[in-house]
Amino acid sequence: MKGTVGELGEFGLIRELTSRLTTTPAVRVGPGDDAAVVAAPDRRVVASTDILLEGRHFRRDWSTAYDVGRKAAAQNLADIAAMGAVPTALLLGLVVPAELPVAWPSELMDGLRDECQVAGAAVVGGDVVRGDTITVAITALGDLRNHEPVTRAGAQPGDLVAVTGWLGWSAAGYAVLSRGFRSPRAFVEAHRRPEPPYHAGPAAAALGATAMCDVSDGLIADLGHIAEASKVRIDIRSGAIDIPTQMNDIGQAVGVDPLQWVLSGGEDHAIVATFPADTKLPARWKVIGEVLNPSALPQVTVDGAPWTSKGGWDHFGDIES
Repeated sequence: MKGTVGELGEFGLIRELTSRLTTTPAVRVGPGDDAAVVAAPDRRVVASTDILLEGRHFRRDWSTAYDVGRKAAAQNLADIAAMGAVPTALLLGLVVPAELPVAWPSELMDGLRDECQVAGAAVVGGDVVRGDTITVAITALGDLRNHEPVTRAGAQPGDLVAVTGWLGWSAAGYAVLSRGFRSPRAFVEAHRRPEPPYHAGPAAAALGATAMCDVSDGLIADLGHIAEASKVRIDIRSGAIDIPTQMNDIGQAVGVDPLQWVLSGGEDHAIVATFPADTKLPARWKVIGEVLNPSALPQVTVDGAPWTSKGGWDHFGDIES
């Protein structure tokens, strides 16, 4: 579509964006009314929200609007899945400059729509306003389907720690992009468009997961959230984590131990969970550690020792994933 957001106007932009959407049976009233109505058969609604700010969370010279849409939806829908819930709906709050070409928010909406379809959800509404910096605010909703939510607070000594999804791929892609390269493409794409294993969250709940989290801030940081909430120590076995050959090659090229990306890199949105030791896990889950009694050591250790390298994402610090 030609022209700018300012030329199209607020209501014209809303019509353009909503015309690109699809729906699901859970959506009883979609975009166009004062509020959406989404079925909640469980009678409990799981909700999560995130904000992406241009220059802080994405760069237009690195990612297309479609990429940003896929990523914005993925990181929120992954939070729903990590509670053991099934994603149902997504709401968008969008701030854009008037001079922005209409094609950018249109492609953003395409990305949001397509990622929702992967997760079985739908975009059901939102708001657009004028501002100086592109800001994408997402609220995701989900349904527990008669399961109890799996929080961060249930891990018990003796539980095993398992993960499903990619680890370190987004951080390796970030390292490639930050040095002006665009390949290996698989890692760059992992940074631009994470692929959360949405199905794994509800499946883990059905298997009896005691605690669960998506890996958004980095494996050690997110396991730290579980350890703190559960008042336990978690030990990771580094030898249990597979590091792809290409990731090793990238690490050698940029002078970084790829284990740093695997343990401290964020934004892969893998699912990490704790399970009773006798749980028979499907092949998609990789056991990488165990839950221990609290000790004087840090709450998360690697091969029994503190992990001294920096890593993880802190919005108010200088650490980047």
